[in-house]
Amino acid sequence: MERYSAFSLLKHALGGHRHWQQAWRSPELKPQYDVVIIGGGGHGLATAYYLAKVHGISNVAVLEKGWLGGGNTGRNTAVSRSNYFYPESTRFYEHSLKRYETLGRELNFNIMLSQIGIINLACSRHELEIFRRWATAIQVQGVDSEVLSREQIAAMVPLLNMSAGARYPVHGGFIQRRGGISRHDAVAWGYARAASNLGVDIIQNCEVTGIEVSDGRVRGVKTSLGTVRTDKLGMAVAGHSTVVAALAGVKLPIVSQTLQAMVSEPVKPCLDHVVMSPMVHCYISQSDRGEIVIGGGADTHPSYGQRGSLQSTEAVLNAAVELYPMLSRMKLMRQWGGIVDIAPDASPIVSKTPVTGFYISTGWGTGGYKAIPAGGETLAHTIAHDAPHPLVEPFSLDRFARGRLIDEGAAAGVAH
Repeated sequence: MERYSAFSLLKHALGGHRHWQQAWRSPELKPQYDVVIIGGGGHGLATAYYLAKVHGISNVAVLEKGWLGGGNTGRNTAVSRSNYFYPESTRFYEHSLKRYETLGRELNFNIMLSQIGIINLACSRHELEIFRRWATAIQVQGVDSEVLSREQIAAMVPLLNMSAGARYPVHGGFIQRRGGISRHDAVAWGYARAASNLGVDIIQNCEVTGIEVSDGRVRGVKTSLGTVRTDKLGMAVAGHSTVVAALAGVKLPIVSQTLQAMVSEPVKPCLDHVVMSPMVHCYISQSDRGEIVIGGGADTHPSYGQRGSLQSTEAVLNAAVELYPMLSRMKLMRQWGGIVDIAPDASPIVSKTPVTGFYISTGWGTGGYKAIPAGGETLAHTIAHDAPHPLVEPFSLDRFARGRLIDEGAAAGVAH
């Protein structure tokens, strides 16, 4: 694998950029693999990479029914943070954020991480008091968090409507300064390039149509390109988790809903942070291209759609315009949706299943992107050792039977 650097960029520039190596291989599907991963998004590719790099298992296939990173990985707002409330969640997401901080160097791929800080707005005195507890809980766990006054927020986010008669009055908030945004395509491409270099086969346009189970264990998968034999099967397919798991006879407590995002026309830099308002269900940031990226709450009904309802679009934009009046004069350029997989406690499920050799990574809901490095690392460990990684022991599938739920609905920052 050619190493990317300023020197290689200059060298190829002199040659008209005609001789770059292909970033990842496009091999033919083999009849048998040690491990098969269903889902060629961030989590699936990261799992394959860590299987090869950390555990020495390189005879791995990643099967993607469409194109690499074409699902939720390419349909999110690319936010990374670790300001969750419960210790189990904070430990996991802090580990993931630390991975993001060194991921570009590790993969030799610029993921364009920008740690501009994430501000949570409190729109009532009650919410501000909750935020104080939340920020303190994060600090106790050794993660950066700082309560902000109304005046501090006004200085940091001049676009905000800070008038006394505002519909959503800002009383204060808190910030995680290490949080930020990165380039979601680059994360997927970086993992794909590194995994392919380690011998992983990435097979695009290969839909899984069946899972062969015999005597309670996985024997292989049926695909649109043929049958593949394997004893270990990992699943990371986001909103389609219930459909794919059902092929193995596993029923999951997952609801699939559409989560929308949209962008404005590009403008000069005017927003230096990611700003979230959990009560209003609106969060915005500015992309490297100058677009104002806007997200909000999930649609209120189950769906596999990738556009979302007009009602939700209007609700998000109403909130955005109330908080940031200048947005009312801007054009909306694009709108899209991703299919999020939501567990009853809004926390992920990274776990073995009742079917031997079948492992799942699901339930990420609105937090899947920020979890890609740690999610891939922990699922790879679970597959390689047939035992959960310590970070995801609390997120096993059987927690619902044991009543050990980790309710992170509030810290998700988005209405479900």
